[in-house]
Amino acid sequence: MFAIKFKLELIFLWNLKDILINIQIKDLFDILIVSFIFYKLYLLIKETRAEQLMKGILILLFITKAAEFSKLHSVSWLLNNTIKAGMFALVVVFQPELRRILEHLGQAKFISPNMKASRGDTEKVIDELVEGCSSLSRQKIGALIVIERKTGINEVIQTGTFLDADISRQLLINIFIPNTPLHDGAVVIRKNKIIAAGCFLPLTENKFLNQELGTRHRAALGISERSDCISVVVSEETGAMSVAISGKLRKGLKEDELRKQLVDSLMEEPVKYSFMAKKVSKQDE
Repeated sequence: MFAIKFKLELIFLWNLKDILINIQIKDLFDILIVSFIFYKLYLLIKETRAEQLMKGILILLFITKAAEFSKLHSVSWLLNNTIKAGMFALVVVFQPELRRILEHLGQAKFISPNMKASRGDTEKVIDELVEGCSSLSRQKIGALIVIERKTGINEVIQTGTFLDADISRQLLINIFIPNTPLHDGAVVIRKNKIIAAGCFLPLTENKFLNQELGTRHRAALGISERSDCISVVVSEETGAMSVAISGKLRKGLKEDELRKQLVDSLMEEPVKYSFMAKKVSKQDE
């Protein structure tokens, strides 16, 4: 037994030596590209339902190989045919993740047009958003604001009321005042303008979220999973401010933290920015 093990180790080392001797620069480049692709795919499915499904598939493959090695022919035949049939089902099971991967490819800078406005306009928009959300937070008025970036969300905009208005804290506050016509839904911002209000968003498909999260937070996560937009949420129960980006929720943000999140996400280059909270006039309250 020891002799067989030693012989296998020698064969492995000999093959490894041949590979290292014959390897070329293009082979290393090829390996790096494949590794990068698998890494990016893992980031796309990380902490999603697809990650759990992939673990299940890997376990099934391991059991199949173990059955083949143990010469369990019936079990091996059954598992192999199950895997072959399951390959067709994967397209349906992973449909949301495949769509997300294709959308991610479409968001590349060499394909997508730049939808950012000038730096000065963006800074002003961030100020108005932060001040408006802070005022809503103090009054414990629920709000949901979606900021479109490279991925268009016309299907969401069409569910609401078209406005195409300049952004101001006063307008944001008035939209979300309870019992007003547009308060029940999301505000969508495109190119530094409030393009629509009262919009309906898809809810997240993540089954592992805290059950305490309400519909606004689930809708914010849902649209951030399907596009590269940023969602800002103000809780009606606690007044806490949160931001959803790429399917991840950052909860309980203070005013300066919310400002920093928006600056980091919306500005093309890192900039020095004053995070001193501005006083809101009584008219904004």
